[in-house]
Amino acid sequence: MTTSTRRALLRDGCAALGAATLISLNLSEAARAESAPASVFHVFAFQWKPGTSEAQKARATKEISAFQGVIPGLLQTHVGPNISPRGKGYTFGGIMQFKDKDSLDDYVRHPAHQALLAWLVPLIDAIELDLNA
Repeated sequence: MTTSTRRALLRDGCAALGAATLISLNLSEAARAESAPASVFHVFAFQWKPGTSEAQKARATKEISAFQGVIPGLLQTHVGPNISPRGKGYTFGGIMQFKDKDSLDDYVRHPAHQALLAWLVPLIDAIELDLNA
């Protein structure tokens, strides 16, 4: 066998081994992703009704942020003024990541969330989206 043939076999063998390893890793990740429960993102945006004070807006920010560590299964909370010029009047919003759909469902019924809604709902027009991730 010539030196160039050995080099070609070695090169092609290494490339095949590398490709097989990458395919194996990608399949393992896909299998883990299918077996693991998906996170759920709760996205919301508000249009404040006329007469809503800056103090009420600040209270909403503070209370929504305070859910972190109180609501079981809530992994992340980000909330604040909308900085997009495409907001169509929705000037405030947030995104919350939950461990799974059951955690989101528990949040909806949680007393802290219900207490927020009691005073906040009359002040807003809201839109909400819940997404699997």
